[in-house]
Amino acid sequence: MIKLTRVNGTTLLVNESFLETAEETPDTVITMQNGHRYFVQESVDEILFKTLEFEKEKNIR
Repeated sequence: MIKLTRVNGTTLLVNESFLETAEETPDTVITMQNGHRYFVQESVDEILFKTLEFEKEKNIR
């Protein structure tokens, strides 16, 4: 799971396997495979970095 921050400042843990899209509109909106959408403070690049780091760490274990 990756840790993100909602626009209201609360923490959101996201299972990256179910992340379908991330777009900046200008706020960053992530859409999950079930259709749920979340507005977060992180940029698309930050989300991509966190996802890749998590996957790399998962493969090391």
